[in-house]
Amino acid sequence: MKLVKRSLMVIATAVITGPGFASAATEVVTLKVAHFLPASSTFHQKNLIPWCDKIGKESGGRLKCQLYPSMQLGGTPSQLFDQVRDGVADIVWTVPTYQAGRFTKSEVFELPFMVNTAEKGSQATWDYIQKNSLDEFKGAKLIFAHVHDGAQMHFGSKSVKTLEDIKGLKLRAPTRIASKTLAALGAIPVQMPAPAVPEALAKGVVDGICIPWEVTSSLKLQEISKTSTEVPPHHPKVSNTIFVFAMNQAKYNSLPADLKKVIDQNSGSEVSKWVGKIWDDGALVSRKVAVDRHNVINVLSEAEYKRWVKATDTVDDAWIKEVDAKGGNGKALYNDAKAFLKKYKD
Repeated sequence: MKLVKRSLMVIATAVITGPGFASAATEVVTLKVAHFLPASSTFHQKNLIPWCDKIGKESGGRLKCQLYPSMQLGGTPSQLFDQVRDGVADIVWTVPTYQAGRFTKSEVFELPFMVNTAEKGSQATWDYIQKNSLDEFKGAKLIFAHVHDGAQMHFGSKSVKTLEDIKGLKLRAPTRIASKTLAALGAIPVQMPAPAVPEALAKGVVDGICIPWEVTSSLKLQEISKTSTEVPPHHPKVSNTIFVFAMNQAKYNSLPADLKKVIDQNSGSEVSKWVGKIWDDGALVSRKVAVDRHNVINVLSEAEYKRWVKATDTVDDAWIKEVDAKGGNGKALYNDAKAFLKKYKD
């Protein structure tokens, strides 16, 4: 009798602890997630950590994130997309257009005075990329895409209210399209990623910077910049930047079906919208920091705003010609981007 019981226990143990059961129920996948901002940034605290917590909960603890802010895996911000494509990181959050000329179709939302809010602009960006430019992201699976709250101008001490005031000033630009926009306004663009901005402004390498309000707090720019120049309320901003949260395609493909489903349920247009809304809200918080420090904020008049828009018309035309030269239909893509923005009432 004892022998029978022992045999049954052995059989039961084999069934419960067999390789299929163990891999399905207990395997934990740890995802290396990298980006270029500090851990104190709004993105890290209010976008990345909640997203990771959510996939962890929905996977029953089988998906976990190991976070690497501030380029802790090495390299430069412009190399992040290649890092995820090549498997150095499993997921990255990055500005793909830090690599000039590589994401030409996708960068349409970086054209001057294109986007008003991050929330609605991010939905438009996601839809547009899905329709028109997924080929630019081969090797990666996009989880969400978004824009920021819109670049305003922040200066060390200059007070800029007109086109004449900006002429000849050295201004930081994040991307090649932003550089073209600043040049069209009469400034001298100096292209650099966000982490390099505080030192460049503090040392006078640049007179000012083109950067969204939301980022200024994490980089403590309100302590360095004493004046800012904004467009009128509820108007498209001078420029913007596209961001993607992307996963190594092979890593995604290696996941079991139920874990792929968790990733898929936390991807897409609605997630992009959620990210954008947090950036819009963060802009108000960061702007208040500048106001509380009694920094000067100049707001363009309606007439001056129209002058700035007209001065940058050539940037749109040049982008359309570039797309055409690469075999695309620049005007159609530009109109499509505008249609998606109109769809979400941006």
